[in-house]
Amino acid sequence: MRKLILAAAAALLLGASAQAALDPKNFDLTVKPQDDFYHFANGTWLKSNPIPAAYGSWGAFNELRDLSVVNLHTICERVAAKPAGRTLVEQQVGDFYASGMDEAAVNAAGLKPLQPELDRIAAIKNPADVLAAVAHLHSLGVSCGFRFGASPDRKNSDLNLATLAQGGLGLPERGYYFNDDEKSQKIRQQYVGHIAKLFVLLGEPADVAQVNAAAVMALETKLALGSLPRVKLRNPYASYHKMTLAAAAAATPAVDFKAYFAAVGAPAFVDVNLSHPDFFKGFESALASVPVADWRAYLRWHLLRSTSPYLSDAFVQEDFAFNGRILSGTTEMRPRWKRVVSVVDDNLGEALGQLYVADYFPPASKARMIQLVNDLRASLHDRILELPWMDDATKAKAIEKLAAFTVKIGYADKWRDYSKVTVTRQSYLANVLAARAFEQARDLAKINGPVDRTEWGMTPPTVNAYYSQTNNEIVFPAAILQPPFFDPKADDAVNYGGIGVVIGHEMTHGFDDSGRRSDAHGNLNDWWTQASSDRFSVRAAGIVKQFSGYTVLDGLHVNGELTQGENIADLGGLRVAYGALQKALEGKSRAKIDGFTPEQRFFLGYATVWRINFRPETLRLQVTTDPHSPGNYRANGPLSNLDEFAKAFDVPEGAPMRRPAADRVTIW
Repeated sequence: MRKLILAAAAALLLGASAQAALDPKNFDLTVKPQDDFYHFANGTWLKSNPIPAAYGSWGAFNELRDLSVVNLHTICERVAAKPAGRTLVEQQVGDFYASGMDEAAVNAAGLKPLQPELDRIAAIKNPADVLAAVAHLHSLGVSCGFRFGASPDRKNSDLNLATLAQGGLGLPERGYYFNDDEKSQKIRQQYVGHIAKLFVLLGEPADVAQVNAAAVMALETKLALGSLPRVKLRNPYASYHKMTLAAAAAATPAVDFKAYFAAVGAPAFVDVNLSHPDFFKGFESALASVPVADWRAYLRWHLLRSTSPYLSDAFVQEDFAFNGRILSGTTEMRPRWKRVVSVVDDNLGEALGQLYVADYFPPASKARMIQLVNDLRASLHDRILELPWMDDATKAKAIEKLAAFTVKIGYADKWRDYSKVTVTRQSYLANVLAARAFEQARDLAKINGPVDRTEWGMTPPTVNAYYSQTNNEIVFPAAILQPPFFDPKADDAVNYGGIGVVIGHEMTHGFDDSGRRSDAHGNLNDWWTQASSDRFSVRAAGIVKQFSGYTVLDGLHVNGELTQGENIADLGGLRVAYGALQKALEGKSRAKIDGFTPEQRFFLGYATVWRINFRPETLRLQVTTDPHSPGNYRANGPLSNLDEFAKAFDVPEGAPMRRPAADRVTIW
């Protein structure tokens, strides 16, 4: 999340307007900033922006994502209607979009596009057939059983390693299968009912469908039992168990991985990362003990779960009934055009991204963003040197890692080639499966090959950013460079509080509880002295304790362990961006705007980014599964630790926005 001026041209070219980054009409002046800064900065906006029926939440990110979809829709409509002379990219994007928008054809086709896969599953007779079917579904991009693909070797990040990992669940997270609270029990019942309803749509009698749905739930529960919870997955060492193929075969002798690798189309390789050995022991047991009929039901379900949004209306509606109404609390689906545009972006993202960049992101923006990133890098460099808890040896390694950061802005230098994907207007599902099969084959082809460090993990129209541990890189797609993150009409203070904190946030991820375990080249490497590591852990524990104390709803707390990396990055990003702002303001006017000093506007800009209204169901889902804390805690939580914030708004000791001195956390 990013910065400053270069995005001016991008914002001015937007096909739809974005709200200004900081508008005093959004403040609630009846709330004291010392009591609840989030509501002081956003209270009127929160009251004036109810959640649209098709959304589980509505906030700054939702506004920008909706704007991105509107702009992509303009592109898709244009290339779909273009009569002649289309480039391959325009043809693929236009025809994919047109196939999805032809609702009549999708409904008329019914289950016909899926029937060959259903017939293949029906022919399964033994455990070997089950594994072969898992491999075939994986080749189509259908998630089931477990996960397999290429990923950088965490101790040799220049090489792609064959990787087997836990997976195969239909509920959002392991805990959904075991939590005993009333809400979790009800969701499990509703989940089984949802599976049964889709089986009925396949033509199964209701009583048979219910039995098969219960069998699916039982099998997924077995797989969940051996799965690591998300908190434990934060430690990259928990998912690194590199071994030879012979050793993997010995660990799970009843799973014929050699046959699976051949069936899925993997190239020859010698070593594999058996990321989660306990999970595969559980999978092995299930493969041997669960009746084949139950496995057929399980595979039918995961095929349906993966494809229902692209089938006839009855399947689409039932998919929404569970994933939309029950899990997210939404009362109606997004319009079809919004859903189809998002699917095109999901499946042909860099093809659609080329067209998006041409219309909405001028090349000059990349140069300005690089300048802004350099400002933040310099600020973090200074902070590292000043840290009282880190010793000199560790500081030297931290500075080395910071200097090695790769920065990606806007879009890839080399676009992905989709020429092997056949896209027509005849079948929406066929287009989805063709694109998924291409992506799966592209991924498997990486095994044993060098890591392409130019590759992107997000498409240009994505409103987000990320830090990659294995590449030691920070990445900012084009669509994030709009208000409230960046506003060309706003002063430096607001932009540093928005896009500046985002940049600092992503940089700090390189030094959070998980990212700090990788070195300058992206390899797992314990480059910290024990003393510095111990002092860091004490401070990180303070963040965990602080956020674990926040009650969200119905006694549900923020998971401080799960969210600690994001909370550390928010706190660090604020400090780094604030330091960069102070340098930027040297020799410039510090006049008030709308009655607020630059320092105050910096913090207002930050709080504005996190404004959001939640439905209870969506909020529960986020707290249970998402490593990010809800927006109000992302705003107030870090700020209540900052002396700079307290000084800017005259926050006295003992005020809600001023944590006790003994509890204040400072890391980066």
